[in-house]
Amino acid sequence: MTINEQPSAHLDQTRPIALITGVGRSIGIGAGIARQLAASGWDIAFTYWTPYDRRMTWGAEDGAATAIARELEDSGARTAAIEADLCDPDAATRIFDAAEQRLGPVTALVLSHAESVDSGLLDTTVEAFDRHFAVNTRASWLLIREYGLRFRGEPDAVAGRIVALTSDHTVGNLPYGASKGALDRITQAAAHELAHLGVTANVVNPGPVDTGWMEDGLREELARSTPLGRTGTPKDTAHLVDFLCSPQGQWVNGQLLKSNGGAAS
Repeated sequence: MTINEQPSAHLDQTRPIALITGVGRSIGIGAGIARQLAASGWDIAFTYWTPYDRRMTWGAEDGAATAIARELEDSGARTAAIEADLCDPDAATRIFDAAEQRLGPVTALVLSHAESVDSGLLDTTVEAFDRHFAVNTRASWLLIREYGLRFRGEPDAVAGRIVALTSDHTVGNLPYGASKGALDRITQAAAHELAHLGVTANVVNPGPVDTGWMEDGLREELARSTPLGRTGTPKDTAHLVDFLCSPQGQWVNGQLLKSNGGAAS
């Protein structure tokens, strides 16, 4: 387990605090959500795991965590950047400890991290299957559990928020889709089991979002499947997460929401 905290500016401490996982790349969905919530008045703790990016075709983005933190601070947010391996069962506790020590109690938990390596029914290895479920499912459950154990809201107020990002892509991407399906159920259970704390919990399926992993042919094909003729962007997902985390979003609870621009299945 490795946790590295980046320095934070000492700014206004009256803002609510969001903990966002999976903010390792400046063009990723997690970073887009962090920017939107910072602009809406939130302080931001975020996690990233550089070894994962190094394994992927896009590679690691040197200095991304520091650059993202500085950008958020320019929006008025205090930040805590935490490098953490979510395969470690102890990661959730240590992440919350670090976030609370740097910023204070977490109001919103946004799960945008993922292990995603393409493989199907016949070629998925046991190791890959277990790693997908450790990161996408077990870590998400442990983070939600840690949030529920620590959350202290106002009596009778619906103030806490959990938002998890999911996917329905399973064909040729079996362990990813299966582990995300399990995440859906965990999050929807949280909507009921944590309701007495004043917490809402929702799942967002952003559909195909172009964060640098799409080849030109796939991007064009996916764009043609939407009425607007384009693929999704991190900002599209971020606006929905921002609404769900706002007071106006408190009635939306226990839902699996598609935010894919009307893309044909």
